[in-house]
Amino acid sequence: MHFAFTDTQLEFRDTVRQVLARECTPDDVRAAYEAPAARTPRWATLADLGVAGLTVPEAHGGLGLGLVDLVLLAEEAGRVALPEPLVATTGLAAPLLADLAATGAAGTAGARMGPWLDAVAAGDLVAAVADPARPSAPVAGAVGADLLLLVADGPDGPELHGLDGGSVPVTPVPSLDPTRRLGTPAWTPSPDTVLVAGAGAAPHLAATADRAAVATGAELLGLADAMVARSAAYAKDRQQFGRPIGSFQAVKHLLAGAQVLLEFARPVVYGAAWALDTGDAHASRAASVAKARASDAAAEAARVSLQVHGAIGYTWECDLHLFLKRTWALAEAWGSAVDHRARLLDSLLAER
Repeated sequence: MHFAFTDTQLEFRDTVRQVLARECTPDDVRAAYEAPAARTPRWATLADLGVAGLTVPEAHGGLGLGLVDLVLLAEEAGRVALPEPLVATTGLAAPLLADLAATGAAGTAGARMGPWLDAVAAGDLVAAVADPARPSAPVAGAVGADLLLLVADGPDGPELHGLDGGSVPVTPVPSLDPTRRLGTPAWTPSPDTVLVAGAGAAPHLAATADRAAVATGAELLGLADAMVARSAAYAKDRQQFGRPIGSFQAVKHLLAGAQVLLEFARPVVYGAAWALDTGDAHASRAASVAKARASDAAAEAARVSLQVHGAIGYTWECDLHLFLKRTWALAEAWGSAVDHRARLLDSLLAER
């Protein structure tokens, strides 16, 4: 199989990279620590570029693109530790709502999906999506979200519910990275909020979990790349024994090892995105491999970067801690590397 991104996809990525380099500096991320917000002028800028509505169908004002297009942008979001919910809104909520609308599977609340998709494309709505594997766990992005997509156990199996964020009390949950806006919604399942239930819900929830694994993996790639680059630059400037520490072979090996893991993980994530977009029979396995490899690569980049920086790397004044905290949070989100390896093993054994 030959796989390569198109010139258009790469140009779009480069444009987003330039915008984020200007609009999302480490100082901007620090400001988001002090006052986390679901939607900001930066989100409006991304919406104007078409990023927010990337996966929204064209009929609702979006670009109608897929996960292959999104992973490049999610990687750029990780590169700057973007505090806005790009993955949750554009990577998960929009495709889920679009799939439900296309299949006609939505329940009582289905008539609201069109307006929700319109609002996503316009940059007027951000969503938070519960992990189907942990429906009662705190939901990333729930605090301040305009739309909550939550999961409950119903009489006929799992149920997906869509609720207006403003109508649901959300208790904030402390997080290592406050920009993730973790929260626990106080809600009661209702027939009026059901989007899909029972046997019809399972494939949509499974697809959402797979998309989440791949998109989060792409964000981890960007975080790893940023940490290795920052550490390499620091190693060139930091002097020890009258020489830059980057001249020492041990430091070179640390950074090179982290870079190798990153370069091996990147095509795995890209390939998993392609598999999901094309409906490959083993797409779910590919998603698990992608999340496991990306989590490993980012965790190693974080470990090495902190070692190269020393204790200063975790101080508020050093930008590195912003990337460390996001990495440690996302490495566990939507299934850890251990979780996904176990899932992959179960899938393989089931075929015996």
